[in-house]
Amino acid sequence: MSEMSESAPKTEKSELVLETEKLDKVYKLSGRQVRALSDVNLQVKKGDFISIMGPSGCGKTTLLNMLGCLDKPTYGKVVLDGVDVTKVPEKNLYKIRKYKVGFVFQTFNLLPYLNAIENVELAMEGTKKSKDEKRRRARELLKMVGLSEREEHKPHRLSAGEQQRVAIARALANNPSIVLADEPTGNLDSKAGYEIVRLLGKLNIEQGTTIVIVTHDSHKAAHAGRMLFLSDGKLQAKEKQGTHLLKKELICPYCGREIQPDDTFCPRCGKRL
Repeated sequence: MSEMSESAPKTEKSELVLETEKLDKVYKLSGRQVRALSDVNLQVKKGDFISIMGPSGCGKTTLLNMLGCLDKPTYGKVVLDGVDVTKVPEKNLYKIRKYKVGFVFQTFNLLPYLNAIENVELAMEGTKKSKDEKRRRARELLKMVGLSEREEHKPHRLSAGEQQRVAIARALANNPSIVLADEPTGNLDSKAGYEIVRLLGKLNIEQGTTIVIVTHDSHKAAHAGRMLFLSDGKLQAKEKQGTHLLKKELICPYCGREIQPDDTFCPRCGKRL
């Protein structure tokens, strides 16, 4: 991983999917003010795969809630697909959350009485898709995340890693502009967690999905294209390049040799990709 220059050229506005300007979030607790976020400026362009890393309590989830229109900042603005969502009335925000943002949560949030395909279809309720179109889309997405054989399984019959794959399929159901993942590997063992990060990387490469994940795990964060760091509610100036950009170019990030899209391990150096 290499450090990226702080003087990189600015991104054209037309390339931006998401942008924050001077974002602050202040909570009032027991008569005192607690600043959870301070002057956060972030740009996410189409096709980015970004990880935001930091310890527990640094403001990662608070920031993700602002980006996903689940909460509003105290100061500053969030611009999603050219719309300043901080000015959108609460009664209209549900449309932005439904069509513009796909959410992946640490705890999966699947409905236990629905099977995998029904959980994915649920995200499309209220859209103009017919019942058959919803079923086709859900089936296509489950195939994309490697769960074609688990369509009829309810969550209790799926492993934790498989449940998170269903959650990722659900997040993609309405072709969102961006997928936001809050500690998506936090409830998984190391093998399943690695497979989820690898799946997100594959979706970014093959589908062009724009992804932002927050995590406290530096090993998982390193699999993204850009690694950002949050500390005490402030986004640090320097960022690092993760291994994903090299893998996107079919180059092993460890030995520099050519790799294939489906390689799990580098055929040359043997390291896990």
